[in-house]
Amino acid sequence: MVDDVAATCEEQPGTSALRLDYDHESQATSIVEAHSAAVEGWLFTGIVPYMLTRDADALTRPAAFVDYTGSTLLSALVRLQREGQDVTTLSIDTLSPADVAATFTEAGLPIDGLRTLPYRSGMTSAKAVAFHRRGPEHAAITCLSSVHEALRGEMHVLRLAPSPHSVRVALRQLLLTAEGQAQEDAQIALGLIEVESDKGLLREAAALGGTVAAFRGGTHLLVTTRGPLHDATRGFSGLPMLSRLAVHNAVVRVGFGLGRSAAEAESLARRALARARRIGEVAAVLSLRADTDIVLESVPSAGPAQQNLTVIARRVGLSVPTLEKLIDARTAAGGKPLTTREIADRLAVQQRTARRMLHRLELAGLAERTGNLTSGTSGRPLTLYRLTL
Repeated sequence: MVDDVAATCEEQPGTSALRLDYDHESQATSIVEAHSAAVEGWLFTGIVPYMLTRDADALTRPAAFVDYTGSTLLSALVRLQREGQDVTTLSIDTLSPADVAATFTEAGLPIDGLRTLPYRSGMTSAKAVAFHRRGPEHAAITCLSSVHEALRGEMHVLRLAPSPHSVRVALRQLLLTAEGQAQEDAQIALGLIEVESDKGLLREAAALGGTVAAFRGGTHLLVTTRGPLHDATRGFSGLPMLSRLAVHNAVVRVGFGLGRSAAEAESLARRALARARRIGEVAAVLSLRADTDIVLESVPSAGPAQQNLTVIARRVGLSVPTLEKLIDARTAAGGKPLTTREIADRLAVQQRTARRMLHRLELAGLAERTGNLTSGTSGRPLTLYRLTL
């Protein structure tokens, strides 16, 4: 089913599909968490994996699911009739009674003999199997592969397969949502930062997916976009960098402005910084359009990497597991520089791959070269890097 849905999606120009299937719907959440950095949107083959993932708060990208009512359900009824089944006495799981009734009514079919088990939070495949087994002999329609596998040896059961039309409708919805999210995430975010020492500022800017430069009057300008700022501040609720900068500075005031243009973002950042000054010596404010100001709490943190690995991964083009291995290597080395060979061995990759990764981190301000070490062979010297993740 995943392959069929993906093939229909790839008929849309410019769309590529990453095929991620599972043995049981309960695996959907872990799959989403493992691949979230590699996708721009999620299209689920049904409502159950979508709801399980949504309820687990694992969706960080736009998401949609293929609706199994309408043409998909009608196609299933036609197939059952061709197989000699009575479509007026069915048990149907996952779909809402209202949607099922509407589809049957449009097809001119009676609904008195139907039994439906709508999806609810906490519904399991075991409950669905028990539901279908009740009552006199009848055919069953399920949206769940696990239910189909459990019942196909004991009753006539049909697993709903989404029609190409239903897939296209869901894809259009997802693409519209993803496009809107991309436009929103691309909004310019400017931060005006007042600190006595700029120690750690470059690292903080990299963790926010941006760059930092001296502005005027001792103020620093941080430039990023809405998406990374939203992720790093936990949905505009906290600012971990505030407490980290306060370790080296008695005064840390940050004003972020979010606008559709650089001029608008700078104007809002000035307003935010002015309010931060009124709050106190350590304060951060985010100003939005429509006179909306959000005070960002100072959230203690073990370090930028622990809070913002997803943001950093997106910025440098490395996976979160790779960054975690690099952090482990840095910790094991006690902060001492590591050679490209040592990094390659830690990551189980070739040295040229390790050099490429380290170069990306260096450009992002998350690694710095400290010299070269002769390898003792005729090969090129080994570059020493200090990781600052």
